Amino acid sequence: MTSIVVLGSTNMDLVTYVPRAPALGETVTGRSFLTVPGGKGANQAVAAARAGAEVAMIGAVGADDFGARLRDTLEHCSVDTDLLRTAEGASGTAHIVVDDEGGNAIVVVPGANGTVTSLSHGDEALIGTADVLLLQLELPLSVVVEGAATARRLGVRTVLTPAPAQPLPPELLAAVDLLVPNEHEAAALTGLTEPREAAMALLRDVPEVVVTLGAAGSLYAARGADPVLVPAPRVRAVDTTGAGDTFVGALAVALGEGRPVPEALAWAQAAAALSVRREGASTSMPYRVEIEAAFHSPDTLEADPV
Repeated sequence: MTSIVVLGSTNMDLVTYVPRAPALGETVTGRSFLTVPGGKGANQAVAAARAGAEVAMIGAVGADDFGARLRDTLEHCSVDTDLLRTAEGASGTAHIVVDDEGGNAIVVVPGANGTVTSLSHGDEALIGTADVLLLQLELPLSVVVEGAATARRLGVRTVLTPAPAQPLPPELLAAVDLLVPNEHEAAALTGLTEPREAAMALLRDVPEVVVTLGAAGSLYAARGADPVLVPAPRVRAVDTTGAGDTFVGALAVALGEGRPVPEALAWAQAAAALSVRREGASTSMPYRVEIEAAFHSPDTLEADPV
């Protein structure tokens, strides 16, 4: 079984569904509201666990009701939370508006996530047991850099999702094995809007890149090889929140199992396609048996969402 450690955020997602997102200064009427455990770190942890990995989480929740619920959700999904800290004050929150096309806009308030500024000795030891370390940018950059450097020193493969997009310090890029931006993040990092050009530019800093392209699939690029475009399954989206995290979690599992990269990308895209057919982030993430069925029979994804 692939062993994955996630160093990342936990947030309670406060999700409002609307016919269309409001313009600045405008008020619209929503049709429903949900509170869903999320955060890019927790989402990737749940996605990887449901996809068949042994997963542990490093991060923090607040000393509030949201924190207790976030911890319970991770544990219910078989994610090890022994090193998930409880910080004084509020848990992180993500305020999400989802329109009728499945698109979203998100405001994140870090809360307890902002207290995770460095690794403990136990955190370092846990990272050393992993096959893959998953990182994002919803924790303070200092601990992300420290986590990547620790993984590099201990020979653990590091996968970074550069979101929310921000300039990445050279010491972080030097310790990253695989960078997984979406097309907007790739453009923000490089100033290049064409995904293939952006991916090739990113290879100056990291050895492998996967640019996710939404419904168009994903583009894989590695030093010394031609880029590979892997199309995504056709699917009608209900809610795209968490789709990228589902993709990364499943991809880490597939790579950890030694699947060839094109197969690993297709497998991860099957997982992401399943997730957008359901509402919510962590609640929408598929189990391994579902991913295998969709991977082997992608035509089933064209049916109406369940």
